[in-house]
Amino acid sequence: MRQLGYSDGENIRYEYRFADGDLERLPGLAADLVRLNPNVIVSSPLAAHLAAKQATSTIPIVMASVADPVAFGLAQSLSHPGGNLTGLGNFADVLASKQLDVLRELMPRLSRVAVLVNASNPLHAPQIAATRDAVQSTQAVLLTVEIRSAAQLDDAFATLAGGRAEGLLVPPDTVFRTYRQRIAELAAAARLPAIYGYRDHVEAGGLISYGPKLEENYRRAATYVDKILRGAKPSDLPIEQPTKIELVINLKTAKALGLDVPPTLLNRADEVIE
Repeated sequence: MRQLGYSDGENIRYEYRFADGDLERLPGLAADLVRLNPNVIVSSPLAAHLAAKQATSTIPIVMASVADPVAFGLAQSLSHPGGNLTGLGNFADVLASKQLDVLRELMPRLSRVAVLVNASNPLHAPQIAATRDAVQSTQAVLLTVEIRSAAQLDDAFATLAGGRAEGLLVPPDTVFRTYRQRIAELAAAARLPAIYGYRDHVEAGGLISYGPKLEENYRRAATYVDKILRGAKPSDLPIEQPTKIELVINLKTAKALGLDVPPTLLNRADEVIE
């Protein structure tokens, strides 16, 4: 926003609300923001978009990162959103098969795959379906472990160990991202190779990530805010999809797990953490 000419306290004022990983707080936070009557609301992730949409049908909303907005009733189409929401997609609903391909390239004999699910996240139902389809095509066994709060993470990884999971998919989720350090520690303690949707999981000690670069989404979201403040209508601003999907590998974690990362995977990586 600074690059676009905005300075907090001079020609713009920001109000922040965070749920701190507790999705049930989002409707109240969204209603609180709407009472302030802002010129535009920026929201993320999916549960925040849904809460903001429920709170207002008139204030423009820029979704900084959204999966399948049409299916969730947030937009009429990507090219013509039609309502008061627009923004940036993140492919979170269709990444499972690609992430499984990466994990299988790292572990060719992978036969028991697990997916960690936040049952309170509405996005995870289609993600589970996509993961199930991807796993079935490889004839591997899928183990699904659900949680509803971060307090259940320890029990979830105990279940994963008991189910003899060989690899883990951790889909994009606010709770998972908030507690990424703990998840990385639990995966390491269980000696369970895991792939994530966001690079900051890998920066926190996770093994590997494959997904869009969220920082770029937020930069692009700023341009949407700028256009709306200059008079554009969200209904007329197409929802953009990411142009870059990045692969990040933590070699230190791979070595600790006794994994040899194939050169083909290393050569494709956007960043290797050593």
